[in-house]
Amino acid sequence: MISDISAYIFSLFNMMDLSFNWINIVEIFIIAVILYFLYNKFIKNTQSEKFVKGAFFLIFLWIISEILIRFNLNILGVFLKTIVTFVSLSLIVIFQPELRRFLGFLGQVDFVNKLFNNNNKNNIDKKIDVVKEILETVKFCSKSHTGALIVFQDDLSNTYYDVGTELNADVSTELLLTIFHPNTPLHDGAVVINGDKIISAGVLLPLTEDPKLSWKYGTRHRAAIGMSEVSNAACLVVSEETGDVSVCVDGTLKKYDDLVTLKVDLENILGVKQIEEDKTVFKLNNFISLKKK
Repeated sequence: MISDISAYIFSLFNMMDLSFNWINIVEIFIIAVILYFLYNKFIKNTQSEKFVKGAFFLIFLWIISEILIRFNLNILGVFLKTIVTFVSLSLIVIFQPELRRFLGFLGQVDFVNKLFNNNNKNNIDKKIDVVKEILETVKFCSKSHTGALIVFQDDLSNTYYDVGTELNADVSTELLLTIFHPNTPLHDGAVVINGDKIISAGVLLPLTEDPKLSWKYGTRHRAAIGMSEVSNAACLVVSEETGDVSVCVDGTLKKYDDLVTLKVDLENILGVKQIEEDKTVFKLNNFISLKKK
């Protein structure tokens, strides 16, 4: 049986014209590159990837059915070939949304630019957006006297993020304000940010044990100082009582009176190079009440 199959496969190769020259090799290489590019651009890491693997499996079954028919196993071979044919026709219906989306993509005027467009620029500017989202959050929290505690940490091996609620979500002002809203279960804890992701919320941080620390500092400030003492994290705090904004690094607490200085320090903390100098000064005093309760 195995020898017959081998003989049949060799006969198929003998019937083929295998007189390749260097032009044919180049053509095959170009086709392979195009297929690989289309796979990475439109299929990889999408729902269609499983269907493509299924299509290759159907091709394999079709080859098996031809071999079965060749060796006079007609009933089994025709049955298998009928199933493959039926499923292959149904692929048109299965891939209808993808085909419609692909044809719509080809119909765009600038589809060539979009086809070869590299998203690296968006990835580079993404941290700038993180700074913007943080500043918008700080402005609102400071104005409304909403307490907030944000931990910026690159190395997650020495942190307490696993104590809180795991989120792994993109940084956004809306999400941060929802977390810090007084009526939400996570508002009392800290938010841990790594890069452009909110790793977790409602995180309990270690409090500082410095006996010289003023009694005016509440739990959020003590947690920020304590976290910066035991790790390389930078902690941003918005006071619920006064609306003051502070950043703690290496156990040192720095208070900010304007958003420009805070923006520069956040860019340094996140490793973002300032593209254009913002000369417009937004005083926090314009947004918060300086009267203490």
